[in-house]
Amino acid sequence: MKQDGPDGAAVALPAAPPGAAVVFADRLPLAVRFAEVLADTGVSHGLIGPREVPRLWERHLLNCAVVADAFGPGARVVDVGSGAGLPGLALAIVRPDLEVHLVEPMLRRTDWLAGVVAELGLDSVTVHRGRAEELAGTVSGRYVTARAVARLDKLARWCVPLLEPGGALVAMKGRSGAQELAEDRAALVRLGLVDAVVREHGADVLDEPVLTVDLRFGPRTAASGRARPKRRGAPGTG
Repeated sequence: MKQDGPDGAAVALPAAPPGAAVVFADRLPLAVRFAEVLADTGVSHGLIGPREVPRLWERHLLNCAVVADAFGPGARVVDVGSGAGLPGLALAIVRPDLEVHLVEPMLRRTDWLAGVVAELGLDSVTVHRGRAEELAGTVSGRYVTARAVARLDKLARWCVPLLEPGGALVAMKGRSGAQELAEDRAALVRLGLVDAVVREHGADVLDEPVLTVDLRFGPRTAASGRARPKRRGAPGTG
């Protein structure tokens, strides 16, 4: 699979690295197909830049998939600001037991996501169009996750209303995650934070492990009594 770069030169999607077989196991063919879609319409739709194609596996697919160990068996996971389906679609591929909900406000992106979900046959995934703060009461999960969406304090304000009682926000962050947690802790406590930890993922397959800041909130501030999320195709779900 090749995609033209900004100078018109073809950019080739590299073969899956050895670590991909370790992470995705028998789901590797599905991950390869997702990589091909990202390198093709993901670029042409402006969801990823053409310069990202050579590093799709390490920087994006594996980077997201290794975080799957943060979620309990059979959990409902809400991916806020899903964009190109990262991390949500990567998680759904590596963990078919998860019920994954992709939240994305832009119509062209939700249309693309819905098409990819259908092409890959990911029946455990539902796409919702809207902002996180607009979907409280419609979408909820034991976990909410996000990748490079906003600082922790702002992200938590958006995501806590989507959490089931006692749920956790799993925020994918860079090396500054611990510092950001320290700086934003007071605001997080006001939202009901009861536990926070910075975790590494994928040290056995990635040159640089992925960091998440895992924030658990008390039931009084997490969403309670929410209706179960609408399934794909329901009004207002993209």
